[in-house]
Parts: sequence; C-alpha cells; structure tokens
Amino acid sequence: MAGRSSSSSWRRPARDFWSPGGWPISTWSRSSRHGSRGVNLKTLGKWGWRAAGLALVAAGRVYAFLPKPVPVDLAVLERGPMRVTVADDGETRVREVYVVSAPIPGRVLRFEGHVGDPVTAAETVLVNILPVDPAFLDRRTRTELEAAVQTAAAAKTLAEAELARSEAQLEFAHAEYERAQRLHERGNIAEAALDRSRMEVRTEEAALLTARASLTMRNYELETARASLIGPSPENHGATPESGCCFPVVSPVDGRILSVFHESEGVVSAGAALAEIGDPGDLEIVVDLLSTDAVLVAEGAEAIIEGWGGGAELAGRVRRVEPTGFTRTSALGIDEQRVNVIVDFAEPPELWRSLGHGYRVEVAVIVWAADDVLKLPVGALFRAGEDWAVFAAAGGKTSLRRVEIGRMNGRHAEVLQGLEAGETVVLHPSDRVADATPIVARPPG
Repeated sequence: MAGRSSSSSWRRPARDFWSPGGWPISTWSRSSRHGSRGVNLKTLGKWGWRAAGLALVAAGRVYAFLPKPVPVDLAVLERGPMRVTVADDGETRVREVYVVSAPIPGRVLRFEGHVGDPVTAAETVLVNILPVDPAFLDRRTRTELEAAVQTAAAAKTLAEAELARSEAQLEFAHAEYERAQRLHERGNIAEAALDRSRMEVRTEEAALLTARASLTMRNYELETARASLIGPSPENHGATPESGCCFPVVSPVDGRILSVFHESEGVVSAGAALAEIGDPGDLEIVVDLLSTDAVLVAEGAEAIIEGWGGGAELAGRVRRVEPTGFTRTSALGIDEQRVNVIVDFAEPPELWRSLGHGYRVEVAVIVWAADDVLKLPVGALFRAGEDWAVFAAAGGKTSLRRVEIGRMNGRHAEVLQGLEAGETVVLHPSDRVADATPIVARPPG
C-alpha cells in the first residue's frame, strides 16, 4: 500500500513484567524482525523454575530446624491387685533325714543297694562290717614279738615243771596221811599229828590246782604271743556274711536310700557316715534369704513356688524362719549374711510328686499384698532431685510429673499421689526426652 514502507514494522509499546524472582522482563507484543516474543517466554520459564527451586530449598531448611517427635514406649496406668515379694533360689529336702553311720570300726563290704531303693526299718541290711586286717610288722617289732613268744614258751615249761612237782608232793602227802591213819588207829601218834598230815594233803591239793591254772595261763600267753606275729593275708578277705563273721548295719526307718557315702569296700572308723535314709514323699523347701529380706518374712506367710520344672506355680507357706544367720560368699566375692527360711508345700502331693531330695526351685515369699492399687511400671520412674518423677504423655508431648510412691516390686510401683488411672507415661525415657518434648509412640515389636 502507498504510504507504508516494506522495511518498517508495526510495534506496541513495551511493558515491563516482574518475575517471581524479582527480575524485570520486557516483552513486545510483536517483533517480526528479531523474534523477541519467543525469547521473552523462554526467559520467563527459566526464571520461574529457579524461583520454585529456591522456595523448596528454603522450606527444607526451615523444616530441618523444626523439632522432630522422639519415638518412645508408652504405658497406661491402671488399678488392680499388687503384691510385694522377697525371692531367691531354694532347695527341696526330705524333712527328716537319717544318717546311717558305722557303729564300730572295721572293713565295710561293698554297698549292694542303690540310691532310690526302698528300705524297711530293722529289716533291710544296708552294709556288713568285717574286722580289719592286722597291721604290717616292721623288723624291730617282729623281733620283739618273736622274743615274747620264746619267753611265753619258757614260762610254759616252768609251769609244767611246777605242776609235776605239785603232783609229786600231793602223792607223797597222801602216802603220809595213810601211814598216819594206821598209826593213829594203833594209838602210836596223837590226834594232832593226824590232823597235820590231813592238812598237808589239802595244801598239796591246792598247790596242784594252782600249778594247773598257772600252766593254763602260760599256754594262753604263748598263744597270744604267737598271734601277735600274724600279719595281713589275702586269706583274711575270704569272710562273707553267710559265714556269720560280720556285723550287719540295718536301716533305722522306713523310706528310701537318698545317698550313699561309702559305696565301695574299705576300712572305716567308728562313726563314719555310710548312707542317708529318708522319705521323699515328706519334702520341705529351704531358702536362704538375705538377712535384710528375712526380717520382712513372718511365719505363716504365703509363698509362690516356681521354676521347678513342672510349669504351673505351686503354693507354699512359711513354717519357720531360723533365728540364726550365717555368712555366704556370693559369686562376686561379697560376704552376705543369710538366713534359712523353711517353706512347706500347700498343694496336694500329687502335684509335686516328681520333685525329690535336693531339687532346685525358685521361691517368692509374699510380704505385702493389696487388691486395689494404682500401679505404675517401674520402668517409667526416675529420680528428679530427692523425688520420684515420670514423664506423662498427652497431646503428643511430655509433661514432667513428680509422684509419691508407696510399695514397689520388680515390675510395678504403688502410686500414692501425682497420677491418676488412665494416664499415659513414657517407659524408659532416654536423654532425648525432657519436659514438653514432642513424642510419638513407637510401633510395637
């Protein structure tokens, strides 16, 4: 058209736009010569993405500095029964144990019975005792004993000679008495002479008896001297109970053999323990408690017997708290004062018949119990100065609460003041947990 030049271009006034990043962007409605419209749109897109990235980075930094919830374990307080116990390992034992000992020294034959065998009082022979063998003789002792034998033999010879002399004198006295009788009948001697002759006969008769007794004594002395030379010999071991040479040791009571102290054959002294006898159906439990725990236990207190291998708990009752204590060294080398507490079974024997003498059990004696107590897990407690405290949980945050505690056992504590039933507390709080700390419940498992 006339009046327009082909080299000229029609334009709109420029407008300034501002990007989200704060940079000015000039756009043209139309630029056919340089294509400025396409260049401005690309610039706008590039700066928009940069601005969005910067915004995300700033938001991430802000989120990183925000406090994050600490995962914790939670527990809800509830009311219910609670009991306090003192517990320790115990050992079963037969109530009345009889120790059978050797009444005399001797050689005990092998114990033929076995642990667990039944025995009857005054009938069952537990063991037989034989005499011991003589001791060995050293050279000097043997020489002395041989000389003693020779002395005894010489004394016997002397006694035999004395006996022969007494016999001869008695024979002569009889002859004299007979002659005196004949003379007295004729009136040739007086009555006194006859009496003296009669006395001589009786005197010689007594002397003869003395000589015979002396000879017998010398014979025994010779046998004694010869016996002292007897030494140990394998022949001395041939004696058996059937030969009647042994001393039988019988059971003092009805029951079973609990233990055998001397099973093999051997020499024992008088009073040596041979075996233990008792009735396994009459059991009791002995628990050695610390003396500080024993003072809390009263006779007649209930006890819980567990850990005995039978699965179910057994009921028991304290029969006696021994009045004297003793010192026992613990596994850590610490001397502890202990007191024996005797517990009887409160269950029928059929439930614990599988237990025997010397079995291990776990016994907990109840020293306090209540039916309605506000119970707090002990894992939630910690010290805050001189007080007990917990972290209560509500609204996703913790709250430091000081509490007053009564009785306490290994699992729960009695809450007297500071908490109510149904409130939630933090278990085993770590050093990341403080007052007003955001928390989140840790998933179970």
